[in-house]
Amino acid sequence: MGTVARNDGERTELALLLRRLTVELDAVGERFARPHGLGRTDVRAVIAIMDATRRGEPLTAGGLGTAVGLSSASVTALVDRLERAGHVHRVRDPADRRRVVLQMSEASMAAGAAFFGGLQRELVAAMDGFSGDDLDVVRRWLTAMTEVVVAHS
Repeated sequence: MGTVARNDGERTELALLLRRLTVELDAVGERFARPHGLGRTDVRAVIAIMDATRRGEPLTAGGLGTAVGLSSASVTALVDRLERAGHVHRVRDPADRRRVVLQMSEASMAAGAAFFGGLQRELVAAMDGFSGDDLDVVRRWLTAMTEVVVAHS
């Protein structure tokens, strides 16, 4: 049974390693946020908008509120702040002109790519030593861990 975690100690060690990774990723996000005038919630919002764009799913202010756990009034203030700072634009949804969606500005996308692009390349390169089966296990594990964290209240 070498492929199954052998004891609670191993599982605890993995949970601690995951916590360390999240702390380090949070620190990276903070190093990006500070010079760009972004707070923690702002960064979460920007990531939610970028992820929705990457999936080809236009994100409304309401969808952003759900993604970052904010009330309608708080989302309006957040989007206003991000728009004033030049990070996002409100645009009409090309599929439904009645709907307004959020779009990252070119300058904000370029700043994110410049800052995070190297990290992304290094993360992908670090995966070179893992087989497709290994990566499938990691994907399942990260998905399960993310679901636990999201559900935690």
